[in-house]
Amino acid sequence: MNKLPDKKNRVIMLADCQSFYTSVEKAAHPEYFDQPVVVAGDPARRSGIILAACPLAKKHGITTAERLGEALGKCPDLIVIRPRMQEYIRVSLEITAIMQTYTDLVEPYSIDEQFLDITGSQELFGPPEEIARSLQEKILKDTGIYIRVGISENKVLAKMACDNYAKKKPSGIWTLAANDIEAMLWPLPIHQMFMVGSRMTKHLTRMGIHTIGDLAKVPLSRLRAKWGVNGEVLWMIANGKDYSPVKPNTHNTQKGIGHQMTLPYDYCTLEEIRIPLLELTELVCQRTRRKGFMGYVVSVGCRGADFNKSTGFHRQKKLAEPTNLTSEVYQTVMSLFTKHWNGAPIRSIGVSLTDLVSDQIVQLDLFHDRERELALEKAADQIKLKYGNAAIMRASSLQAAGQARDRAQKIGGHYK
Repeated sequence: MNKLPDKKNRVIMLADCQSFYTSVEKAAHPEYFDQPVVVAGDPARRSGIILAACPLAKKHGITTAERLGEALGKCPDLIVIRPRMQEYIRVSLEITAIMQTYTDLVEPYSIDEQFLDITGSQELFGPPEEIARSLQEKILKDTGIYIRVGISENKVLAKMACDNYAKKKPSGIWTLAANDIEAMLWPLPIHQMFMVGSRMTKHLTRMGIHTIGDLAKVPLSRLRAKWGVNGEVLWMIANGKDYSPVKPNTHNTQKGIGHQMTLPYDYCTLEEIRIPLLELTELVCQRTRRKGFMGYVVSVGCRGADFNKSTGFHRQKKLAEPTNLTSEVYQTVMSLFTKHWNGAPIRSIGVSLTDLVSDQIVQLDLFHDRERELALEKAADQIKLKYGNAAIMRASSLQAAGQARDRAQKIGGHYK
């Protein structure tokens, strides 16, 4: 195992929870310990896909994002559990709290991945790999979740150390020093580089770039000319360069508030579509008010019924004054939608409010009693906060096209 060359360098970890959703479910159901388990959405709706598969399920060839029916065809004895997002969030926060006993520099990257800067923790807890093993043992004991840990001198190297090495090693721990990049990182296929997806892999392959090393050796000017700042980012990652710090509050800066939903069937008429658009607008404005913001920019988007084709649109409009009132945002949403929708069936829609400012900045309107309307909406917000979003609903949401009642039972599109 390689060692970091100099204690003056930062020591960064990326801790990844193995098969997180299924691990949480197996911890809650010990009887499933030696059985193949998947977490999947509701089979009766379009969300009937695999969200997570445990290692035993993966041995049957089951993969994330495949249809539940296909997975059951591969493994008829598969244990299928519907997602419980509230529980996954709770366990993720518990894991964060454990990590914070080792360092105050913990940055959640996703619900199952977290960066840690342990540069200043070594005097208390020992060398990096000893800290990693201690974290593994503590988190497994307290939550039942097994973590894999990549260690390096910056975040992108720690991430690639975890994804390409730690996840494949029996110890679940791997250190990638910056001076080992050429030997250990550059020979890897380009699709194994952080931030390179399938589409970018095709672009790079057409350029004759097949490995991370190939990309690292491309003149920076060539990548800048082709992709601008994104080309420079790719070049820096391939060369193991990343100067961004681990910031515990990195996700606390609110840039925008939005909601998106996949519809249960293809919506074809404006009469149908306007109902979930109103519901999404209400959710967006509710969250905006709760966080103490108003927004200048209203955005609406949709995707067509065929996800394999690039259909749909995304448009936005900047308002003269910021708002968080449902009626005002919805008026703009419908104006944008009716202007840009081509009448084709749609499967998913989204609404967002960005360019946020404090709601303490209020523009008086002599011709519109905004204060009365705002007070009414805030009163409804309080009832929903106490009793749930289904406690008060618009009459339109009770129609067949309405989704508010179903979404009230979910977090992030999945059942609580």
